[in-house]
Amino acid sequence: MEISKNLKAFDLLNEIEFSTSRSSGPGGQNVNKVNTKVSLRWNVKESVLISEEQRELLLQKLSSRLTADGVLLIVSQEKRSQLQNKDDALLKLDDLLKRAFLEKKKRKATKPSKGAIQKRLDQKKIHSDKKRGRSGIE
Repeated sequence: MEISKNLKAFDLLNEIEFSTSRSSGPGGQNVNKVNTKVSLRWNVKESVLISEEQRELLLQKLSSRLTADGVLLIVSQEKRSQLQNKDDALLKLDDLLKRAFLEKKKRKATKPSKGAIQKRLDQKKIHSDKKRGRSGIE
């Protein structure tokens, strides 16, 4: 299990709450008897592991995935065992945190080269001549 560099995995596990329920995924009769669906809950607003800046960043970037109380909810039910679904939920959390903390590269403004500009103008001239040649008036 790998959790984002900003957070230590074992400390984060103390703040995460897992709950299980019956899954609708594959498994035949096993689905009707065993609670394999895993729901992971992490309260971002009350976490002591993240700084105030990180909290604001997470609340902003994950706003569509948070409840009104600031709880991140991740559900996994693809696998047939509870343990695999728990691992899958932790991987989903790790991926979410990595993407949230990833800083986008600033775009460097560039200009087209002189050759590219000339090529574009030549193409426009060819296209214009072609259109003019189609009309009966010259």
